[in-house]
Formats: sequence, structure tokens, C-alpha cells
Amino acid sequence: MARPRLFTDMTNQLRYFVWLGLALLLWFNYTTWTTDFAAAPTAVHTQAPAPATLAENVPQTAASRPAGSAPPSAAPAVVPGAKLPVGPAPEAATVQVHTDVYDLKISTQGGTLEHVQLLKYAKVKGKSERVVLENPNPASEYLLQTGLTGPAGTAYPTQTAVFTAPQLDYRMGPSGVLRVPLTWSADGITVTKTFIFRKGSYRIRLQYAIHNGSALPWTFAQYAQLFRNDPRTSGSYFDPGSKAYHGPAIWNGHEYVKLDPASSDYQHYTRTVTDGWIAVPQHDFVSAVVPPKGAAYRFSSQVSGTGYLLAASGPDHSVAPGAVLTLGQTLFVGPTLHAQLDRTDPTLTYLDDYGKLTLLARPLFWMLSEVHKLTGNWGVAIIVVTILLKLLFYPLSETSGRSMAKMKALGPRIKNLQETYKDDKEQLGRAMMELYKREKVNPVSGCLPMLLQFPVFIAFYWVLLYSVELRQAPFMFWIQDLSARDPYFILPAIMALTGVLQYKLNPAPPDPVQAKMFMFMPLVMAGLFAFFPSGLVLYYVVNSLLSILQQWNINRRIARAVGARK
Repeated sequence: MARPRLFTDMTNQLRYFVWLGLALLLWFNYTTWTTDFAAAPTAVHTQAPAPATLAENVPQTAASRPAGSAPPSAAPAVVPGAKLPVGPAPEAATVQVHTDVYDLKISTQGGTLEHVQLLKYAKVKGKSERVVLENPNPASEYLLQTGLTGPAGTAYPTQTAVFTAPQLDYRMGPSGVLRVPLTWSADGITVTKTFIFRKGSYRIRLQYAIHNGSALPWTFAQYAQLFRNDPRTSGSYFDPGSKAYHGPAIWNGHEYVKLDPASSDYQHYTRTVTDGWIAVPQHDFVSAVVPPKGAAYRFSSQVSGTGYLLAASGPDHSVAPGAVLTLGQTLFVGPTLHAQLDRTDPTLTYLDDYGKLTLLARPLFWMLSEVHKLTGNWGVAIIVVTILLKLLFYPLSETSGRSMAKMKALGPRIKNLQETYKDDKEQLGRAMMELYKREKVNPVSGCLPMLLQFPVFIAFYWVLLYSVELRQAPFMFWIQDLSARDPYFILPAIMALTGVLQYKLNPAPPDPVQAKMFMFMPLVMAGLFAFFPSGLVLYYVVNSLLSILQQWNINRRIARAVGARK
């Protein structure tokens, strides 16, 4: 007698958990709305203390350190109360560089990238303002600095040294390659620091040519550092991209590590890494430094106030008198385009931060990319991949659908049992258990296939949200940005309609109150999805339409089979 009761209790508890989860979602939706759109509090004007910032001094490499060893970090030390750091002097000349993807400025003080505008990426779709990464604005200062350093008492072309430039304006020509040289000389040492740009590429090759015209060997180490003043902001449920990580990050040779400035573990971080890189990612964009392969570099991060400094300092090199040495490193400044990241360094693709579902998300993105090559439209690619996923999960969907169809076909008989044993719940449970056993129906079996598909759905969400390739990508008609919400909420409305149709095709819960709540659920889900990327809602709508067609066909076949046995 216990088994039927346990069986019915289990099915009822499953419904309760579903509704508990839905209630939590509604509560989260409401509290987030009130947080995002509440009236701003009255400002209280107080004099804020000057933030602790990073000093301008560059570390000195110990003369006794053997060649090939990793020097201490080239990052400036944190000095509380120091003036705003590391920016180029106001009198330093600026070299303007124009390519097909960049409009950028390089300061002749240190060869610092102090302004990088991405010509192919509008800040807001339809507006003329472009996305800007590196910039000298004190409120959001963001600089990529590079240089050479060495033993104390010797002049080096650090980020504070002044270079000379043959000209102050460069434009990419028909060759598709643009070289921007800067030259520094002192004590018989001449260093030519050349930035090399290629058409269509966000990879920048930084090359040093060092000529030792002195009578003694010249020892040095190259370094690069990213400084950013990055005040923390709270993410919004209604702008999922605002929740993406932005801050210092590294590849430590075997894993991707986010050096969250808010964590005390990473406010003074240092590690020697071979075949790694440092980066400052933000949603869809990144600035990264990729040192030469095989060299041990010291990675370090320092935090002061709202600013942080992420540095990579390399091993010692020595140039003999009269000799010339050429070496360099790679910079990447721009959108996190998977193909370009992979060509620069395959491990850079981890900047497409798909989280714990990376193993599912990467194949999904690959499928989308391959279909997009054929169709030229990301929306069409989403539809095609949704169909392919539906075919992949067809056996599971068929199992779930057959269980649902059998339950629906047994609906009238279940209703008769409920009326017959309405005053005896235990007898009703036994009678329903016998009916399920006789008809070979398991009412819980329809849930497992849906649970197995859920991780794929979440992985698809991350792909659509964190793939810059879909940023501002148009579909058709009113959907002109698949990474943004539907401006007219038409797709969420279609989603609600498909949810109601799916409810009609599936067996209704035996409890009339639960039945009404389940009928209301598609409207709630559509409300939750209304602010999600329209590409995700498109995937959900197409998947629902395919599920409706499949369930309708299964119901028709099962009803015919059940009717034949009567």
C-alpha cells in the first residue's frame, strides 16, 4: 500500500519544486527591477579623499641577476597618495595611427598606447560613437605600457623615456602592413621600438631592435603592463552583459585565472609563468600582452583604490658591444573574435568566458560559426543549429513525448478514477499505479530528457551572450541586434503563445489549481525572457515550435494506438 502513496507523493513534490523555483525567479525579477529602476537617492556632497594610485618609478633589475632569470616585476610600486600615475606627460608628442580597424594614439613618452578606438564597433548600434579601449581620461584611465629596464644607474627606454618619431601621422596603405617606428638613444645604445599593424587584424606586433654602440655589454629585460582605473559597477538583470567579468586576468601556463581586484588574494599577486599571457578583459573586448614562447616571465598585479596594474616582466638579455639584437612580443587590443584570438595564441580563446559549461559552449559556437559561413546571417545560423540540436536530442524527446502523449490519452480514464475514489486517496493511488503499470506509463519519465537538455540550453545562452561575433548582429525585420532584447517584445509574445500550445498538447495536472498555474506559466516565462538577448529567445521559440510539431505527431499516433486497443 505504501508504494502507490510514495509514487503520488513523488510526482506532487516534483510539481512543488517546479513552482518553488518559479517563485524564486519571480522574486529575483522583482527585486532586480526595484534595484535597477528605483529613484536615485539624494546626493550628499562630500569631499572624497584622493585615491591611492600607482607611482611612476620603474623597478630596477639587480645587476647580479644571471642572464635568463626572471627579474622582479616591472610594475611600479603602490604609493598611497601619489599623483595620478603612469600617464604620458602633457608635452609629449602623440603619433596618430589610422588603419582599417583602428584609430589610435601612441605617446612618444614610452611608446604608450593611450587611445585605441575600434572603428568597426559602435558603442551603441546606429550611433556614430565608437568603442574606445585605452584612453587617458583620469576617471577611466586605461593604458598599455611597454619598455626595457635593467640595472640601476643606467638609462633605459622605460614608459617614462622620450622617443623620437619620423612622423606624427601614419595611415595604412595598399600593402596592408603599417610599421610605426620610435627611436631612443643614450650612452651609445640605440633602441628602435616598432609597432607593426596588419589589415583587418587586432594583433599588434611589438618589435625592439637594440644596437649597442658602446664599449660594454648592455643588459636589459623587456616588460609590458596594463594600467586601468576601473571603478566597480553593479550588474543588471536587464543588461546581462553588464555582469560579465572585467578586470585583470592571466593564463598561467595551464589555466585561465581572473585576478579579481576585490579579492585580497590577488591585490599583490606574483607568479613566474612560461607560455602565458596577461589581459584586461571586459564584455566583448580585451587588451592582452603575449610574451615570447619559452621565456619565463614574472606576472604581477597590484591594486590601489579603484586602479590596478597588471605587469609581465621578462628575463635578462645582453647585447655585446657593436652587436644588434632583435626581439619583441605580441599585443592584442580589440574585440574577442574567436578566430583572431586563436591565430594570436590558441589559449587566448579562453577569454570567451563560457564558464563551467565551456565544454558544451565551444562546440555550440563552432556549429554556429560553420553554419554562419554558409548562411551569412547569425539569426539563420541559430535556427539551423536549433534544428540540428533537436535532431540530436530526438531520441530523448521521443521518449519524453511518448510518455506525455500516453498520459494525455489516459486523461479521461484518470479523471474517472478520480471521481470514483475522490474520498479515498490511497485507493486512488493504487488504482492509478495499476493503470500506469498496465499501460506501461511512467509519469516521471518525461522529466529526465528535459533535465538532460537543460545544460545545453544554458550553454547556448552563454554563447549568445559572450560571443562578440553576435554583438549587434542583425537577423531580419525588426530584430537588428541578436545580442539585445527584442525592442517590440514580439518574440517573447510568440514564446508565450508556443508555451500555451505546448500546455494544451501535454496532459493537464490532476489538480485543477495546478492546472491553472501551469497554464499561466508560459506568460511568466515570456516575461522573464523579455529582457534576454533576442537570439536566445529566437532559439527558444524555434525549439518550442519543433517540440509542438513533434508532440502533435506523437499524440496523434498514441491516440490512434490507444483507441485501437479499446
